[in-house]
Amino acid sequence: MRVLRPLTLVWPGLAWLWLRGSGAGLTLALAFAVALDMAIIATWIWTEFFELPAVIGLWAGVAVVWVIATVSAATTFPTPLQAGPDAVADALFTAARDAYLARDWLAAETKLRALLVLRPTDGEAQLLLGTLLRRVGRLREARTALEALSRSDVGVPWRSAIAREIGRIAKTAAGGADSPAEQAAILPLAVGVPTAVPKERAA
Repeated sequence: MRVLRPLTLVWPGLAWLWLRGSGAGLTLALAFAVALDMAIIATWIWTEFFELPAVIGLWAGVAVVWVIATVSAATTFPTPLQAGPDAVADALFTAARDAYLARDWLAAETKLRALLVLRPTDGEAQLLLGTLLRRVGRLREARTALEALSRSDVGVPWRSAIAREIGRIAKTAAGGADSPAEQAAILPLAVGVPTAVPKERAA
């Protein structure tokens, strides 16, 4: 694919249209197509309607547009679009989960908050963030986050896990400790992801 990228310079605007989906690139590509068609028609089809100077002028215009557009695209050659927001968000979740499992709380929180900027309605990320806040002792923030999630539509598949986490917060606030089974359940979903959620997460 990288070998074919320079070929987009052959047609004005194609580099930006193909590699970046640019509207300006589409406009330039269409304008060049119209100009080239007019020059071809004037030269070989409707020859009786165009004088020689007009034909020369059309071809000169086509050549000027091609040179300027090609040089401009070559000097600022666009890079291909990177992975879409969903792919980036999925990668952030995986990195956050791995950091959480490694008990790197700062890295996990940083990645989860970055993920929630991209995908604010990701219920699983909100649940993991609430669990992380509970684990580091920020109980008030954890309860606020989990209660907000429980009231939202995206929290519906996670209601049992949310209730379990809120119960653990209440127990910790009262001076209690997690049971050995609760301590063994590192992630908020010890038995897997609800079937209502299509994407697969490790638990």
